Amino acid sequence: MEIPQRKLALLTLALYWPALIVFAHIPVPASVRGANVSDKSLHFQAYLVLAFLVWFSIKPQEKVNWRKLPVWLIFFCLTAYGAIDEVIQGQIGRSCDAMDLATNFVSILFSLLLLTFLSFLPAALLISGIVIFGISNVAKTDLTELFPLAYGVFYFFAYSIFTSFWILNMDLIFTKKPEKLKWLIIAVGMPICFLLMVRFSSFLLGRVSNLEYFIIPITAIITIAAARYLLVVVTKRTKSN
Repeated sequence: MEIPQRKLALLTLALYWPALIVFAHIPVPASVRGANVSDKSLHFQAYLVLAFLVWFSIKPQEKVNWRKLPVWLIFFCLTAYGAIDEVIQGQIGRSCDAMDLATNFVSILFSLLLLTFLSFLPAALLISGIVIFGISNVAKTDLTELFPLAYGVFYFFAYSIFTSFWILNMDLIFTKKPEKLKWLIIAVGMPICFLLMVRFSSFLLGRVSNLEYFIIPITAIITIAAARYLLVVVTKRTKSN
C-alpha cells in the first residue's frame, strides 16, 4: 500500500509547526508545573518530530546524506529556529534556558541521524513510538486526572497512528496477506506488546498506570487493525464477484 509521503509530511507539518509555535509561547498552566512535567523531554520530542517532518517534506524518498547540502541547511535552520524561539520566550515571560536550546540541538541531530539509516515508514514508526513513550512518562504525577479528555484523545490517536505505521511497515516486511487471521494477530500483537512495554517502563519509573492507560490504546489498536483487515476482505470479495 503506497502512501503519498511528501503530501502526508507537508500536511502534518502545516498543522504541527504552528501548533508548536503557539504552545511554546503561551504561559505554562500552574497545574502542569505542579505535575513535575519534564520540560527537556517535551523539547526533545517536539524537535524530534519537527526535524522528521521537515526532512520528508523536502526529501520524501531519500535518507539523509551528510555529504550533501540539504541536510546541513535543515540542521542549521532548525537549530537557528530553536535558538530564536528560546530568545523570544525569554521576552514574553517564559524562561530562556540554555539547556532547552541544547536539548533542541541534540534532538534535531538525533532525528537526522535516525533518518540517515531509516526510510520514511520505519522512521515514522520509531519516532511515533518514542513520542508515545515520552508523553506517557513526561510527568511524575497522573496527568489523566488533570487532563482526562486531552489524555484520552492523545492515547487514542497516538496508538492509532502507531498501529497504522506498523501495518504499513508490515506490508513491506511480511509476505502474509491482510485477509489472513495470522496477519490480524501480528497487526494487533506488536502494538499491544509495545503498550505493555511502555506501561511496564512507567511502573519502573514510579508512574501511575490506571485502567484507562490500557483500555483506550487497546481500543485504538484493535479499531485500526480490524478496519484494515475488513477493508481488504471486503475489497477482495467485491473484486471476486
